[in-house]
Amino acid sequence: MDPVVTVGLDGSPESLAAARWAADEAERRKLTLRLLHAWPLLVPEPTRLPCEVDQNYWAKRLVHDARAKLQARHPGLTVVGSLIADDAEHALLRAATETGEDVPTPTSHGGVVVALKLHGSCDDLLAFAFGTAAARNVDLRTVHGRSVPIHAQVPWGIDHDITEEIRQDAQKRLSQALRPWREKFPHVDVADTIALDSPAKAVVRAAEGAGMLVVGRRRHHAALAPRLGPVAQAAIHHARCPVAVVPHD
Repeated sequence: MDPVVTVGLDGSPESLAAARWAADEAERRKLTLRLLHAWPLLVPEPTRLPCEVDQNYWAKRLVHDARAKLQARHPGLTVVGSLIADDAEHALLRAATETGEDVPTPTSHGGVVVALKLHGSCDDLLAFAFGTAAARNVDLRTVHGRSVPIHAQVPWGIDHDITEEIRQDAQKRLSQALRPWREKFPHVDVADTIALDSPAKAVVRAAEGAGMLVVGRRRHHAALAPRLGPVAQAAIHHARCPVAVVPHD
């Protein structure tokens, strides 16, 4: 299936604001917008039942009304609706796994912040982050958080020789990862941050005042069910800006 932008709907004003933001992104990227409403108590699709006995009527109405509003704002945008009998988090993660899509979770102005682990390829995340910053004509800030290891903790505090070595290694890796993307997007103003702190805390702190936070989620995970990692979880629950969760290998 071609990539799409998926947004979860629960009928709240916040989810409708997220849907409007997602519609803007889908139109900008020339992608289909998928409106997903997940509820564990959905029943199998009835056949030709009147609305007064259709137990899924209000779920359908929620998606239909949102689709109509978004279609009126974006007449050229393809918008599809999905009803899923599942927990919302699992349904959204599964949707992203199956289609390789971006899952956004309303919008402030400001630059783009992208969280990088620096273990393995960062290209999918950087492609999304640089492309978004270029399209919005805003700056980009990369952030890498790394907890201080136990062996750097000494009775009188922190061994700064060890932490400086860690910082220099992270900076070298970050510069190498950014180099081809700086060349591809020379007009994007890029700043980088190395934080010797919990990656989740570092990312949430870096996102203060941002217009968007970009975090990654591996497509292939050993767990039996799709799940978010600690950084993505912290971003979605604590960041005060739109969060784009980008699947990557």
